[in-house]
Amino acid sequence: MAKLSQEDLLAQFDEMTLIELSEFVKAFEERFDVTAAAAAPVVVAGGAAGGDAAAVEEQDEFDVILTGAGEKKIQVIKVVRELTSLGLKEAKDLVDGTPKPVLEKVAKDVAEKAAESLKAAGAAVEVK
Repeated sequence: MAKLSQEDLLAQFDEMTLIELSEFVKAFEERFDVTAAAAAPVVVAGGAAGGDAAAVEEQDEFDVILTGAGEKKIQVIKVVRELTSLGLKEAKDLVDGTPKPVLEKVAKDVAEKAAESLKAAGAAVEVK
């Protein structure tokens, strides 16, 4: 088997859904006995001349929460299925049971794209 370049691997990952990518990471961790943990950011607190300065960690994991399906419920169900790879019944149950998280602990850009897609379909969305 030919060795894949980093660009080839990234191209393959671009085509995967978040669920498929999550399953790949779990399989990778099991096979190579490693953990894919994000590096903890180093927080340096400095004192200001007149008061206390507290370092605030930047949030790097976001949840996309569906708060309402809107008038185009079928379109919202289709978008939920695309984002999560859920079956029709599961996606419909998620949309019917709002407010519910569609994606949890995802990167900011992924959360923003998902929220845009859901809003375009007519859903009410909240990113936390």
